[in-house]
Amino acid sequence: MSPAPVRILVVDDEPPIRRLLIAGLGTQGYEVTGAATAAEAQAAAAAQRPDLVLLDLGLPDMSGQDLLRHWRSSGLDAPVVILSSRTDEPGIVEALDIGADDYVTKPFGMNELIARIRVALRHRLQQQGERPAFRTGDLSVDLVRRIVRVRESEVKLSPKEYDILRVMIQHAGKVLTHAFIMQKVWGNAQDVQHLRVYVRQLRQKLEDDPEQPRYIRTETGVGYRLRAPD
Repeated sequence: MSPAPVRILVVDDEPPIRRLLIAGLGTQGYEVTGAATAAEAQAAAAAQRPDLVLLDLGLPDMSGQDLLRHWRSSGLDAPVVILSSRTDEPGIVEALDIGADDYVTKPFGMNELIARIRVALRHRLQQQGERPAFRTGDLSVDLVRRIVRVRESEVKLSPKEYDILRVMIQHAGKVLTHAFIMQKVWGNAQDVQHLRVYVRQLRQKLEDDPEQPRYIRTETGVGYRLRAPD
């Protein structure tokens, strides 16, 4: 018996984009439903219980952020990937802080979008239990003994550097806003420059070339993303 297909709800008021996504994702084996408004999206989500949502922020009857806020408060915990314009950094940050899992900016490539979908689905499964070890490329972390290695050589991190890395590992592959990381590490708002200093120090210790990082990547105007595990 073959497994049930992953159900994706595409919420976008532009018909060409809906048609593109329904056709393109359908060829990958996903079961895709489209909605042009927030009202249609709410009805479809209630009937379908999607495994993942692709959500445009600029809907005609309600902002994507308000729709996401409603879904999260009503218990819809499916991963949500935001579809947004390149100029809407504040809107992206707000959506991520509300509970979106990732974002892609228009125009986007289908391969990039499919990769983000797979990461978001995998991340949601990983949240069921934290793994005792993490590895991506030459970077490995023993989360039980708090040992960090690059190419099997142990790297000494300060407590705050390790706390930041641990938060990123818990959400590896997912973009994290500056505010989210600071809340998890310090428990309150900090000057974002404070976080940048620690991230710069982490890159100096973990990356072959801190100016061209392989592991801790900057999402301009939004935050950081740790490379997904191997």
